[in-house]
Formats: sequence, C-alpha cells, structure tokens
Amino acid sequence: MAKIFTYKGKTIEELQQMSIEEFAKIVPTRQRRSLLRGFSDKQKKFLEKLKTAQKPPRTQCRDIIIIPQMVGKIIMVHNGKEWMRVDVVTEMLGHRLGEFALTRKKTMHSAPGVGATKSSKFLPLK
Repeated sequence: MAKIFTYKGKTIEELQQMSIEEFAKIVPTRQRRSLLRGFSDKQKKFLEKLKTAQKPPRTQCRDIIIIPQMVGKIIMVHNGKEWMRVDVVTEMLGHRLGEFALTRKKTMHSAPGVGATKSSKFLPLK
C-alpha cells in the first residue's frame, strides 16, 4: 500500500486547487510573509513562462517560494556559475528554489601540499 503525500493534512490535488493566499495560510511564517507580500515582476514573469514552457524555463529568481502549481515541473536555476536542473517534487513545497541549486562545491582534498608536516606526508591516501 503506497503512502499518499500530504502537506499539513492536504493532498497535492487539494493544494493545487487553492489560491496563493489560501496556501500561504498553511506554510511557515517566513514563507507566508513572502507570499502575502506578493511576487516581484521577475517572479510573475517566470510563473507565466512556467505555465506555457515546452522546455525547462531558466531563472535566476532563487528566492521564489515553491508553490503547488510548480510540482512536477523541471526548472533550470542559476547557481552563479551554471544552470542547475531542479525537478520539483511534492516534498519541496514551501521551500525556496535556491535551496536546491547549491552555490558551493564540496571541498575535495588530495595529497598534502608543500609545507605540510613530515608526519602528514606519509599518511596513506586510501
């Protein structure tokens, strides 16, 4: 038996029928304030493009809140260097797009460099 996803007791179908104001009432305070303040011109333009786009739309609006109408879409989000593909799923509701396009890479260190202590030069790499 598959578990049906719910957000604050509402199914995804019920969430998609809600208006932005109704959805704002069930998200946390920071997201609620942002949604009730309204979307900026760039965000409105992106949401219109999202409805009609054939291929994944690109955006630099990393601060837009993920709303139920975005679920199931693919969005290309800019991380400052390149476009990151974000597949929007139901668990992302209420988060911001930028949270899923990381701006920093994990540091990968190799062998000890010049100036390392003598003991650290002889540690095995594996």
